[in-house]
Amino acid sequence: MRFKHALIAVALAAAASAGTWALLGASQSAAPESTFVLLDGSSQTTADLRGKVTLVNFWATSCTTCVAEMPDIAATYQKYHARGFETLAVAMSYDPPSYVVNFAESRKLPFKVALDNTGAVAKAWGDVRITPTTYIVNKRGQIVKTYVGAPDLGELHKLIEQLLSEA
Repeated sequence: MRFKHALIAVALAAAASAGTWALLGASQSAAPESTFVLLDGSSQTTADLRGKVTLVNFWATSCTTCVAEMPDIAATYQKYHARGFETLAVAMSYDPPSYVVNFAESRKLPFKVALDNTGAVAKAWGDVRITPTTYIVNKRGQIVKTYVGAPDLGELHKLIEQLLSEA
């Protein structure tokens, strides 16, 4: 019985230390230099986002999770925008532009929406293929968190508040 407990203790210690290593080893990487073509025809670059905490969300109108999370993303944007928070929703290349425009207008999305017609932006951001994929970028232009699937809102808001309070 003691041997079994010892093995469990060793396994737990190894798991804890691996988790710590993963956290320590998770370095912040610079957000890729990209040009986002917005629905109004204007463009914005990654460099334009520096100085703001930014949520970059890759999504599609055909993605049920994406559609379901949009009200939460809009509410998050409205909650933090006045404090220097930006949101950029990047529609995947396979999403028909007319569907994206209709979605953004009919739901009155309050943040910027970009079309990735060629797929170059998704490729630059880690070859995004799964939607939704969301990146949180700090004021220095570094990716600090990636969510595949809908993020936990409590965790997301806590992270945004922490990043907004940094110099």
